[in-house]
This record gives sequence, C-alpha cells and structure tokens, in this order.
Amino acid sequence: MKKYRFSITIEKDKDGYFAFCPELQGCYAQGDTYEEVLENIKDVVHLHIEDRAENEEIVPQFESISLTTLEFAV
Repeated sequence: MKKYRFSITIEKDKDGYFAFCPELQGCYAQGDTYEEVLENIKDVVHLHIEDRAENEEIVPQFESISLTTLEFAV
C-alpha cells in the first residue's frame, strides 16, 4: 500500500468551512464544523487517489509546498 501526503487548505466563512487540496484538481469539500470538513476532504482525496489508481493515472507528488500571507493596501 502506497502512502501519499498532500496539503489541505481550510477556510472559514459565515456559511461554514471549505477545504481543498491544491495538488489535486477538483478535490474540495464543505462542512458545518472544522471536524466535518476535515473528514469530508479526507474522503474526497481518498476517492480521488483510488480513482486515479484504478485508471492507472499518475498521482502527483510535490516535494515542498509553501504557504504565505501577503498584505495589500488599496
């Protein structure tokens, strides 16, 4: 069994939580709580990887992902 590691971004707004995986196009999830969105994105990523494996597609792996914050004054 091969193991994978991916970055997950989780955002919160007035409607709840939104999560996505930048390395895997189309992998996103929503939830009412942090715990719910975390479980939902785990399911989505897992299904995405399984689907790629079944179709003998490459699962992208990145050595390093950087997260930074930029501030803008307009």
